[in-house]
Amino acid sequence: MKDILNKREREYLSPLAAFSESAIRRKYDSRAEDGYRQNFSIDADRILHSLAYTRYIDKTQVFSLIQNDHLTHRVLHVQLVSRIARTIGRYLGLNEDLIEAASMGHDLGHPPFGHDGERILSELTSQNGIGYFHHNIQSIQILEHIEQKGKGLNLSLQTLDAIVCHNGEIHSTYLKPDRKRIFEEFDNIIFDMSQAEKSSAIPVNDISSVHSPQLTGNSISTTDLMPMTMEGCVVRASDTIAYIGRDIEDSIRVGLIKRDELPLKCVRLLGNTNGTIVYNLVTDLIANSLRQPYIAFSSEISDALKDLKAFNYERIYGNPAIKKHLDLVQKIYVHHFNSFLNELESSNRDSTPCQKFLNGLSENYRKSRSNVEIVRDFISGMTDSFFISLAPQPLQPSPILV
Repeated sequence: MKDILNKREREYLSPLAAFSESAIRRKYDSRAEDGYRQNFSIDADRILHSLAYTRYIDKTQVFSLIQNDHLTHRVLHVQLVSRIARTIGRYLGLNEDLIEAASMGHDLGHPPFGHDGERILSELTSQNGIGYFHHNIQSIQILEHIEQKGKGLNLSLQTLDAIVCHNGEIHSTYLKPDRKRIFEEFDNIIFDMSQAEKSSAIPVNDISSVHSPQLTGNSISTTDLMPMTMEGCVVRASDTIAYIGRDIEDSIRVGLIKRDELPLKCVRLLGNTNGTIVYNLVTDLIANSLRQPYIAFSSEISDALKDLKAFNYERIYGNPAIKKHLDLVQKIYVHHFNSFLNELESSNRDSTPCQKFLNGLSENYRKSRSNVEIVRDFISGMTDSFFISLAPQPLQPSPILV
């Protein structure tokens, strides 16, 4: 049965696509080799059924601790990325299964409270000697070393590569895949990125830098790494398309900005609603990428998108009005990190990390991780509400009704 689908791919997909038969896994996988599902479809299913994917439902996208049922959470964002990317991929003749898998998995490593939490956790991990935290790299940790009780999901290199290279926060006019990557090179890249992040930290009190394109600035970083597939490039572009207009709609909904405040040039070229912004960006990207070995916006649309991002950075992501709870969130991070680390170092089998995290993982995971790394993995995998629930009552912030 799978042979029929593989033959169909060869007949209908672009020569630039990643064919399911080309998937590379670390270990022999009988289900992937002998079953009827194609490789990247298997990857998508495994991510969908993972525990980390389930926790997306209570992870901050931009707005946290605001009681409004219509604000975007991380679970909706990854679904929007998947839908947008698959639309683009269909027109370009690319592999939609790979696009779906990478889209669903691209933000699994985000800790509680989004980019605010990422920055705070990064400072804590660096102070404790394991380098700076980056959610792209943590997504790989989850998928390869934490899921399935520490055994990992044995996903394909192409899927993992697209996940670690997604970086929708960075403005890119032109994305061309860096092909012929192997697992050894992938592992070296992950190591190099982890080391490079060590000199690019953002101070914990610098809340204006959150969600900015300067989050990492070294010559070797997750921002510079090109995906190995066209599908990965599409996911990276779609990440931006999915959040840029949606964040504007959420900001209008909570009264942070008004629609008539959007930059006139951006409105003229892209529109002033999420629907028109997505449509115009997708249309332009497809038109400029058809039959090309790269993904690209036109220069005019790219400039407009860059200006709209700048508007969002200034008026939304760094706006003090949505950072009122940040002091308490930072105090909870510090409390959790220090208390969990102390509990592990005292070999307390009844500790929170043991009862809520380690007891479900293999002994091999425990032996291969330092206590600091275990605390990092435990905290970064938490939902927002679970993170708060473990904090002392005086530190727990109150939600705001909007």
